[in-house]
Amino acid sequence: MSSRPILWHIAISHYNEKIRWALDYKEVDHERRAPMPGLHMAVALRLTHGRCATFPVLELDGRRIGDSTAIIAALEERYPDPPLYPARPGDRARALELEDWFDRELGPYMRRYAFHELARHRALFGQIASSAAPRWLARYRGAAGAYGRVFTRLRFGAGSDRRAEEARERILIALDELEMRLGAGDYLVGDRFTVADLTAASLFYPMVLPPEGPKGMPESVLAELTEPLAGRRGLRWVREMFRRHRRRWSTGLRSDVPAERLAS
Repeated sequence: MSSRPILWHIAISHYNEKIRWALDYKEVDHERRAPMPGLHMAVALRLTHGRCATFPVLELDGRRIGDSTAIIAALEERYPDPPLYPARPGDRARALELEDWFDRELGPYMRRYAFHELARHRALFGQIASSAAPRWLARYRGAAGAYGRVFTRLRFGAGSDRRAEEARERILIALDELEMRLGAGDYLVGDRFTVADLTAASLFYPMVLPPEGPKGMPESVLAELTEPLAGRRGLRWVREMFRRHRRRWSTGLRSDVPAERLAS
């Protein structure tokens, strides 16, 4: 097993961006591997011996850790500087509470809404899906897009207009919560960047598409949601968190490793 940490991830996923950001923030030298979405579930189950069915999964010091919260906890223990957990117990508890809240109350709804809207752009969906597919499938954009639409419809409920509207409402509630929690401050807990800020900013990134974040989804996909909210303080804050604290990753293994070899 490699001595370098290995991150198994999905390139455009906001939960995976949370862990990419944590690794980069701590300047952890690591590899990245990205099987085809959909196939990644079998890989995750194999890596974690059935404990986790999705990405991110981090291989670290002989362990294979699933779930973004557990991964950050392991990174904090292994690479404590710079910290993402506040030093004071009360602040730490509040930061972890907010991490959990945004993971539950924002992440799933942002994902569902984004895939619902992306499915309306068939050619674009095909382009994005084919870019993550093995080489033998990448040339068939229509088939890759159809696969992606079926998978996201079944896995995330992205095919339902009603559920997409419910997701949009939950996103707006989360944006209100973010702004309320921030108050007049720059950060969610105390006066420095913590896991709470990283989580909220990562999970809101599809609405902002900052230059420091993942590439691949044009602004037009979520324009119906984002354009009326362009002046909201919460979205300006997300851009600012990326600008201040998102270091760019420059090393690692890309997703062109044959998918059938990735979990071996």
